[in-house]
Amino acid sequence: MSVYVDELRYYPPTPRWRHGDACHMTADTLEELHAFAGKLQLRRAWFQPRERFPHYDLTARRRAAAVLAGAIEVKVRDYVRSLLKARGELKNG
Repeated sequence: MSVYVDELRYYPPTPRWRHGDACHMTADTLEELHAFAGKLQLRRAWFQPRERFPHYDLTARRRAAAVLAGAIEVKVRDYVRSLLKARGELKNG
């Protein structure tokens, strides 16, 4: 079981997001994701329960803390590809 963070990207400010650079944090299981988020003092309300990609958004500072706590750095495309393959949703892969 592992927790993953993808690379930082710039997101323009919106009423819901004012932090600029951000990334996603996800895990092999929701239980592990929520437990790890708790270690980082993330609010459960920040969880985004996307059906195909449940995750938390992290600022650059929280991403650094996640990596120090053991999160694995991945490229988002590689992670999503492996996730879809594991679920049998990836064609020709």
